[in-house]
Amino acid sequence: MAGNMKKKAERVAEIKEKRPYAVAKYIRISPYKVRTVLDLIRGKSVLEAKAILEHLPNGGAAPTLKVLMSAVANAEHNQGMDRGDLIVAACFANGGTSLKRMQPVSKGRGHAILKRTSHITVILDVKKAEGDM
Repeated sequence: MAGNMKKKAERVAEIKEKRPYAVAKYIRISPYKVRTVLDLIRGKSVLEAKAILEHLPNGGAAPTLKVLMSAVANAEHNQGMDRGDLIVAACFANGGTSLKRMQPVSKGRGHAILKRTSHITVILDVKKAEGDM
């Protein structure tokens, strides 16, 4: 039994993400709205992505900026990376749980309202040098 647990722990360690990342869960905004913001910063440098998010009027920009800065802090503190060398390698928003609410309508009926939540993930990576191919 213990041998299987050790093998499973090794498999999990192999699959685990090595790049610095940050996740924000149960953010009260629809994942559809967050994905439009994430499409703007994917592949950009961290400094450029931060500037984009600070000047974006969309509702998903503020929580995305917090996740981005958390990922940068994780990279600097945990892995000793430099902020200027980082790029947004991947970012995505998955749907979280939905809060179920009711909207009363005529004849004593009610229509369901889904207040959606998001799980926002930002993964960073080191910028490749121009000469490295």
